[in-house]
Amino acid sequence: MSDVSQLTHWPSPAKLNLFLYITGQRADGYHLLQTLFQFLDYGDTVDIKLRNDGVIQLLTPLPGVPDDTNLAVRAARLLQAYCHEQGRALAYNGAAIAIDKRLPMGGGLGGGSSNAATVLVALNHLWQCGLDEDTLAQLGLRLGADVPVFVRGHAAFAEGVGEILTPASPPEKWYLVVHPGVTIPTPLVFGDPDLPRNTPVRTLDELQKQTFVNDCESTVRKRFREVEQRLSWLLEYAPARLTGTGACVFAEFDTESAARQVLDQAPETLNGFVARGVNTSPLHRVLSGQR
Repeated sequence: MSDVSQLTHWPSPAKLNLFLYITGQRADGYHLLQTLFQFLDYGDTVDIKLRNDGVIQLLTPLPGVPDDTNLAVRAARLLQAYCHEQGRALAYNGAAIAIDKRLPMGGGLGGGSSNAATVLVALNHLWQCGLDEDTLAQLGLRLGADVPVFVRGHAAFAEGVGEILTPASPPEKWYLVVHPGVTIPTPLVFGDPDLPRNTPVRTLDELQKQTFVNDCESTVRKRFREVEQRLSWLLEYAPARLTGTGACVFAEFDTESAARQVLDQAPETLNGFVARGVNTSPLHRVLSGQR
């Protein structure tokens, strides 16, 4: 592969929560959980052009999202500020960022968190910051609980509020992922009084021997008819469930052809795609020189 320091196109993959259990709630309102993250070989692409004037520019603004609140911009500025505080001399100190968005906002696929992680990892290389993975993950945690798993780039069992990560290697299945066409604010789900909050804490080994469940699913299906309809349709063909707090739902298959056969039978109004679950992030495959 060509010199990674010169790359301008960086994968920003989706993730699935293969299961999600809520085991409690802290005094500050944050929920304690156990979840299993796996990446997909599908996602956004982040293009970066280096600048040497200290400017962080977003070339592809999102409607309704000010640039200053975009996670990719915040990630670049956070890394920039941290390196300045540490007195690190950078090869470059600015960037123009363009994001080719394929992942829906509010879909539970981790699009914004993945964009932020890709920017942190890519600019660490391109600016020649020299920060290690642990430092980048700590910076990512300032941006969101899901960012560190994308920074580290390996499927993981997450606990606490999502910040305690243990590498995991679930089977790399094929998935049909469907977006119901709605955006679900995470606070709406976590604020529902009927949301389960006392699922017993179990080990990863115990959880992997049981049927996977998402504790947020019943709440989301109750509140969003579109999610209920899509999930009911998927369940006719294969095991299916919600990812994260939604809105996307997914069904799992042993082969790509089986997943595509179901997608071919989908109503014309269904918005979905087929992708493979992978335990090594496509971003990190690029970094390591793998195809």
